[in-house]
Amino acid sequence: MSGGWNTIESDAGVFTDLLTNLGVKGVQFEELLSLEPDALAQLHPVYGVIFLFKYPTNEPYRGTDKPLDGAFDYDASERLFFAHQTIQNACGTQALLSVLLNKADPSVSQEGDAGYIDIGDKLRDFREFTIALPAEIRGEALSNSELIRDTHNSFARSSPFIDETQRRPDEEDGDAFHFIAYSPIGGTLYELDGLQPAPISHGACTQEDFPQRVMNVLQRRIARYDASEIRFNLLAMIRDLRIRAREFADEDLLASEERKREAWRFENALRRHNFVGFAGEILKGVVSQKLASGGSAYEDWVNQGKKKMEKRAAEQRARKGGEAEDVEMQG
Repeated sequence: MSGGWNTIESDAGVFTDLLTNLGVKGVQFEELLSLEPDALAQLHPVYGVIFLFKYPTNEPYRGTDKPLDGAFDYDASERLFFAHQTIQNACGTQALLSVLLNKADPSVSQEGDAGYIDIGDKLRDFREFTIALPAEIRGEALSNSELIRDTHNSFARSSPFIDETQRRPDEEDGDAFHFIAYSPIGGTLYELDGLQPAPISHGACTQEDFPQRVMNVLQRRIARYDASEIRFNLLAMIRDLRIRAREFADEDLLASEERKREAWRFENALRRHNFVGFAGEILKGVVSQKLASGGSAYEDWVNQGKKKMEKRAAEQRARKGGEAEDVEMQG
């Protein structure tokens, strides 16, 4: 059961506005199109990265004695905010919070960790309430948080036909995707994956080392996949680029970032809107025009539309994975 959590896209605009709506200040996301360390280093300071990948349904995923890379750090579960994923479709927001809530404690987030993030009063209250709980109970608390769930769901695509809170039987054998987070915390590079029993340590890591170290880890991870598998997405959580623009009096950068934010707001508004009524009225008008034209105009138009839909469906199947359904907690 997904318990009321809907699917959201792995998109920089979605994640940035999601943070803003949760009350977080001075943070944004940027999509990375390269695994080159320089691409990440240019965005300094970087709080962490969110990685979307195809979940391996045909082999064990959750580690027992040790993960495929790195080492479980069970003690870190007590020091850090780490929560087990207990519900379907929540792992995008859970990965985001895994970075965010570990940058909200001055005793852990030192200057070398890209500083301290103002997460706002509501998330601060949530963190203080859950930080002393075991990881599995933190996961339950996160899943049952109305603030976090409702904010997450506000970015789901509106659909009058599909109940996204239920997994359909025909999807059980389909591809599943999962989000995990990587962040330098307290001088260590951690992989924070709610489907694993504990945070995974990838060794000592400073903020300056992070771009190179995390890209090495990601490249090793991707190398374990079939060479034909290209459905990955990588988002960096960084300081709001408008702050940098103002600090350096870079008017061009500031204007560019403001235009980007405006585009994100527009796209997110479209995601929330149900256009069925609007489309229906347009369709009525077009049908009336085609019928009035006489002859085979209407039949030709319908057949043309069918061909376009078939082509579009084939293209979507080929690139499936941009908008992914999260996996459920295993075990």
